[in-house]
Amino acid sequence: MRNGDDLEGFDGEASSASMISAASSPYQPTTEPVSQRRGLSGLRCDLDYLRGTLGRLKLAEVLLALTAFICIETIMECSPCEGLYFFEFVSCSALVVTGALLLLFSLNLHTRIPQINWNLTDLVNTGLSTFFFFIASVVLAALNHKTGAEIAAVVFGFLAMAVYAVNTFLAIKKWRMSSRQQSSRQTSDYIRARTESREVVHRPEIQRLDA
Repeated sequence: MRNGDDLEGFDGEASSASMISAASSPYQPTTEPVSQRRGLSGLRCDLDYLRGTLGRLKLAEVLLALTAFICIETIMECSPCEGLYFFEFVSCSALVVTGALLLLFSLNLHTRIPQINWNLTDLVNTGLSTFFFFIASVVLAALNHKTGAEIAAVVFGFLAMAVYAVNTFLAIKKWRMSSRQQSSRQTSDYIRARTESREVVHRPEIQRLDA
């Protein structure tokens, strides 16, 4: 029979062996949060965004750009064709970019890429779309042959321009608000850091403890 010392030594050897095997094992326990490894499994549709003003404007822009693109694609003959090609390019580009932004915002995918200023990105997209839809609609109105498809494309082009203009105005307000919040946050962080540094200077015992 083993005495108490032998059992104690045996337990120590067993615990040491288990620690060594755990350290050498390739299957190490991880403390990584499950939420960081879920990938795209946590996607959900943000109905509050779609029901809001910006979400409805995005939906209207996508529908108007799509309708204008379909109208311009039904035209079989043109002379000259430069205005038609330019309108086709503008409507298609606006449809793709705005549709991608609508998908990102409605699924909250933009929150997973915080390195990009999404408010500024949306502002640039709406501003450029407003400008180019205006130019393309004016050019197509001046060069069209009074066919039904061309007139419909011009009408939907001006409607899309109007909706993009409203969205641009709201995007400017949102971008300014976010810039102010970020500036105030940086100012408060700076003041807090200065206050903590002054406390360290005026309290030498903190320096001795840190040393």
